[in-house]
Amino acid sequence: QVQFVESGGGLVQPGGSLRLSCAASVSIFSIYAMGWYRQAPGKQREWVAASIRGGRTNYADSVKGRFTISRDNAKNTVYVQMNSLKPEDTAVYYCNTNPPIDDYWGQGTQVTVSS
Repeated sequence: QVQFVESGGGLVQPGGSLRLSCAASVSIFSIYAMGWYRQAPGKQREWVAASIRGGRTNYADSVKGRFTISRDNAKNTVYVQMNSLKPEDTAVYYCNTNPPIDDYWGQGTQVTVSS
């Protein structure tokens, strides 16, 4: 059974940084693309970033230049380094395949950006 477990969230001041991790219960080497997603209060879940096998990455315009997605296939873990955080980045962050598979959503990790 595929499970993704997110961690690393917390409370951070505007301009701060966080690194989120996503541990997979299966090998991610064979997964073509992994993604990070987020859901802010009262809003729909949105795509944030994707890591594509071979090294390519894609980002939503709202995070481009501030977030960096990476994957460690040996550890079956996907990361997102988030810098220059803004209050509008406040959300629950999830990882999943890209595009996402409904059965694979985990609990997510809460990121709150506030002074």
